[in-house]
Amino acid sequence: MATRLPDAEYDERLATIRERIAESDADAGVWFGATSIEYLTGFAHIQTERPVVLGVTPEECALVVPRLEVDRVQGNPRVDAVHHYFDYPGGRPIEAAASMLRELGAETVLADSDGAPGTMGYTGPALSQFLDVETQSWVPRMRWAKSEAEVALVRESAKWANLGHRYLADLTEPGAHPATVSQQASTDASRAMLDTLGSRYVERVRASGPVHAGYISAHETALPHGHTPNQRLEEGDVLVTGASANVDGYHSELERTMFVGEPTDEQAHYFELMLEAQTIAIEALGPDVLVADVDRAVADYFEEQGVSELAQHHVGHNIGMDGHEPPYIDRGWTAHCESDDTEYAPEDARMEVGHVYTIEPGIYTDEAGYRHSDTVVVTEDGFEVLTYFPRELEANVIR
Repeated sequence: MATRLPDAEYDERLATIRERIAESDADAGVWFGATSIEYLTGFAHIQTERPVVLGVTPEECALVVPRLEVDRVQGNPRVDAVHHYFDYPGGRPIEAAASMLRELGAETVLADSDGAPGTMGYTGPALSQFLDVETQSWVPRMRWAKSEAEVALVRESAKWANLGHRYLADLTEPGAHPATVSQQASTDASRAMLDTLGSRYVERVRASGPVHAGYISAHETALPHGHTPNQRLEEGDVLVTGASANVDGYHSELERTMFVGEPTDEQAHYFELMLEAQTIAIEALGPDVLVADVDRAVADYFEEQGVSELAQHHVGHNIGMDGHEPPYIDRGWTAHCESDDTEYAPEDARMEVGHVYTIEPGIYTDEAGYRHSDTVVVTEDGFEVLTYFPRELEANVIR
């Protein structure tokens, strides 16, 4: 079982970045985004009002952190130097970053943004007030296609998500509150995961477990991003579930439409339409497939069935370190990649081996929503479905 990204992955990523720096006219690459910093160095932190800044040259890799992160980053084998400021706003993080970069011999840099994001109330100067700055988005694009090691982590996540979902289904019954059922299922699955993996589990969470399983119910399922209602479960309720697990920073997504008690003929009808749409989308995946074509295939099916007005979103999105990542399985993706307003090239409109997608077409009536989501990786031969809780109607009825 894969529970930790190998060190060689970080070495390869930094080597790729250093090649791009060497090919440019810049002296260094700079990153403010927490996910990109983790992707390149393995240093995971929570983005707050205290900026963390990564600087990479062809020879060195250095970080600027607030004082409270110094002890956490010390010893990271990929970071050659750690600079710090005391705190924000008393410290001056951007000035500290500029000083660090000058020590690295950098006056012209390629950065993921011209300054730190305005998270949790942060406001600060642009980096371009101190250095020559051009922007780049190398890391987000690198993250589209996952390596075999990354896919293995997503596959491990899917395994524990499946367990969490099984607990969720077993605990669901009329009279139960969806919030407490979700908490219990998440706790039980997290305990099993931690007991099984032991020291192999890489800590990535604060004050919660590595597995989350829950659902929306009642009238909220009619909203694609509904909330958990303060309403106990009743016979006849439609549920839209969700489960995932954090494995060294990587995630999967598993969702099912379930029924408390026997579904009505109308509910079963909408379920089967949704299920067929998801099957069409999954079977359309493969290397060199236009991303937009997968969304279009589902839209065509919904039109044939006369339910186009019940669809409220595209088919899915890439997933990995973030819950939502590009490319998006959207009919507009090809035009987006070919637009003069985007940095993407026409070839970016096509799927590649290693892309990991959620496949989640949904339909939403005035009374309820119907959506499955499975995590699927594009392979050389086509695709592999990583999540595996049963999809058919009979397996998703709570009796």
